[in-house]
Amino acid sequence: EGYTSLTYFKKLCADGFAQRYGEGTDKQRAQLEYEQNMIERMGFVDYFLIVSDFVRYAKSVGIPVGPGRGSAAGSIVSYCLSITDIEPMKYGLFFERFLNPERVSMPDIDMDFGDTRRGEVVEYVRRKYGDDHVAQIVTFGTMAARAAVRDVGRVLGMPYNDVDTVAKLIPRELGITIDKALKSSDLRALYENDENVRRLIDLSRKVEGMPRHASTHAAGVVITRDTVESYVPLARNDESIVTQFTMTTLEELGLLKIDFLGLRTLTVIDYAKRSIKKRIPDFSEDMIDYEDEEVFKMLSSGKTEGVFQFESAGMRSVLMGLKPQSIEDLIAVISLYRPGPMDSIPTYIANRHDPSKIRYKTPMLEGILKVTYGCMIYQEQVMEIFRTLAGYSYGRADIVRRAMSKKKHDVMERERHNFIYGLVNEDGTVECEGAVKRGVDEKTANDIFNDMSSFASYAFNKSHAAAYAFVAYTTAWLKCHYPCEFMAALISSVLDDTPKVAEYIAECSRLGIEVVPPHVNVSSERFTPKDGKIYFGLLAVRNVGAGFIREIERERETGGEFKSFYSFCKRMQDKEFNKRAVESLSLIHISEPTRLALIS
Repeated sequence: EGYTSLTYFKKLCADGFAQRYGEGTDKQRAQLEYEQNMIERMGFVDYFLIVSDFVRYAKSVGIPVGPGRGSAAGSIVSYCLSITDIEPMKYGLFFERFLNPERVSMPDIDMDFGDTRRGEVVEYVRRKYGDDHVAQIVTFGTMAARAAVRDVGRVLGMPYNDVDTVAKLIPRELGITIDKALKSSDLRALYENDENVRRLIDLSRKVEGMPRHASTHAAGVVITRDTVESYVPLARNDESIVTQFTMTTLEELGLLKIDFLGLRTLTVIDYAKRSIKKRIPDFSEDMIDYEDEEVFKMLSSGKTEGVFQFESAGMRSVLMGLKPQSIEDLIAVISLYRPGPMDSIPTYIANRHDPSKIRYKTPMLEGILKVTYGCMIYQEQVMEIFRTLAGYSYGRADIVRRAMSKKKHDVMERERHNFIYGLVNEDGTVECEGAVKRGVDEKTANDIFNDMSSFASYAFNKSHAAAYAFVAYTTAWLKCHYPCEFMAALISSVLDDTPKVAEYIAECSRLGIEVVPPHVNVSSERFTPKDGKIYFGLLAVRNVGAGFIREIERERETGGEFKSFYSFCKRMQDKEFNKRAVESLSLIHISEPTRLALIS
């Protein structure tokens, strides 16, 4: 009350700025003002208020929220509104990579929440804006190559075994198509020699890629000013009300779409912190030191089992070669470890260990590429090169970067001339000065443009990498300093994945942490750390349900520990007590084979 959207937005930004920066510097204050004006001019003030509101709600009720995701981490407004938790100017993140005044389109703030409580945030949004103003988004499952063959074969009434033989000749590869599969000799031979198979495959090729069934998008939610059905048709999908239009169409219509993503790692971090706090009441996440030598030593030795983003053998190998010493190194590794940029990893590591090997095509590149040891890695660096060497605005630089990433050759060749020689508009205003006018010779400018053109499609969004590097570091810090609590949380998060459970229990053994059978006086649903040991979660016991476990915990809290088997049965008899559950619990300690059978 007493505010307009704009004045309330500015008040929240001012409060947040004071909390984050205190007085702040002139540069920080100027950046905040610039972003606020741009957001106001582009008409997105309400959007930021909506996002900051549900993020504030999530944090107020203890729902884990990620430090940021995607290009929103490049905004100081997002940081001041606590939508993100990464200081953008410190890490060279650009607002224009997120919102571009020269390419007006809907902003896109995707939010990560703990996977087990993501639904609570969506429910809050429903309550706040009304069921008729909020809907989930439809997504269509399409017929992949194998599915197309099986479906067509069933409709044609062909014998199951004949269809199965054809379907199994299509490799289980990502992105496989029937046409690609026909290049294999076995399927090609069947196709050429059997008329029924030829008919089956020809019809399957026609339906391949078509929508097969509708389901609900895992994260997407649309929020509308008027009721949703006044904009788009709706459908019922199980218990959810969903839009009949897909996410892409909704964005083209200009509707507000937000991704509420569930991230398992945030739940792991939250559970570990809660466990630590039970043992050390003064513990706070403010204690996390992002320059901890012990953590970087652990990462450099490749002991990354359970560390977000860094678990794979390939990542482990890169970390052991690089020996990271800062968050910037982790941001670079996350950005480089993908097809294409991986080719730059040996150069990055060599330059990192011996800076004398770094060569810049012009001294003007040093300030931009020094942080990545002379390698071009980030989209933000491409934008900065356009700006510094040729005088582009960040907005125009981002447009050209996008054209490069999509390999729009006509746009790129036109921009090559502008980058080298500059561009003057018809009214005499200078769009960009050009590299030659700024002291770069023509050949060098041309070479740099070629480098950017070939790398732009691989360049990574640094804002996204930075956010995930912080999440990764947090898991590494917890594993390094509180391994028992961290491993208990980690195993609890993969209870439905038996191989992973076994893998993490083996890691506990390597760390010297004993994993012991569940115990009614200690254990909860999930794996519980206590006295340097980890007690198996009661949910891992066959025939024991979550309701019964909660009753055990409540009884334990109110009446103290159970003194004997008789005491347990007597105190629990009025609860969700059943014979099978008690038998399963009592059998755990009888013999090793029985226990293994129960907890497998």
